[in-house]
Amino acid sequence: MERKFNKQPKLHIKTGDTVKIIAGDDNGKTGQVQSVNLEKRKAIVEGINMVTKHVKPTATSPQGGIEKKEAAIHLSNLMLVDPKTGEATRTGRKPGENGKLVRYSKKTGEVING
Repeated sequence: MERKFNKQPKLHIKTGDTVKIIAGDDNGKTGQVQSVNLEKRKAIVEGINMVTKHVKPTATSPQGGIEKKEAAIHLSNLMLVDPKTGEATRTGRKPGENGKLVRYSKKTGEVING
């Protein structure tokens, strides 16, 4: 039997979505997804999973110092927040009006735009 491999996996989270953290140090917090890394299955969420980075002085930033920035968090630790109800929900996929797959909220059954 021949195996089919997706070149771009379908994920339950996209850039711009509001998500809730369900595991880790920032459990219970919500934030907006800034970027998603498909290969590593990780996302960077605004204000979540902050790490301290020591920056060496360079010509562009002669001061250097310590800066805080967001680190990537695994997608399994994120849950999409339904834009209509404001609660975390699981997502599913179903064919939309034009036959393309669309994401929908398993809690309300409403289609999630984006």
